Amino acid sequence: MVSRYHGRAATDAEIRHEVEETSSESLEPPRGALLVASFQGQLAGCVGVRLIDDDVAEMKRVYLRERLRGRGGGAVLAEAAERIARTWGARVMRLDTRSDLIEARALYVRLGYEEIPAYSRSPYAEHWFEKSLVA
Repeated sequence: MVSRYHGRAATDAEIRHEVEETSSESLEPPRGALLVASFQGQLAGCVGVRLIDDDVAEMKRVYLRERLRGRGGGAVLAEAAERIARTWGARVMRLDTRSDLIEARALYVRLGYEEIPAYSRSPYAEHWFEKSLVA
């Protein structure tokens, strides 16, 4: 996140700070999950999903290794998060992202997400999206 946002590598101190300050409790069962993807036996990416209320899930921390981007892995991760959210009874999936993540925003639009007004206050959120999970 730091390298893309600030145009430089993250320092060890920044990584430690983010790990300490960012709770992952919301991605733990029974109302959350962290999904990890592999490609050819190697760690490829991850996506978090959590319920923010009984009907609304939120996709978080979508990440795919740079060398694997542009091959459809982002869509696989997002669709896996959507499937999990549906099993929990969520009717809507939301997410937030930054302006500089142009490829991610294009992916979300391709997957049927529509931009909505802000629903969160993350310091990195500049765009908010939502998709109905009901067929």
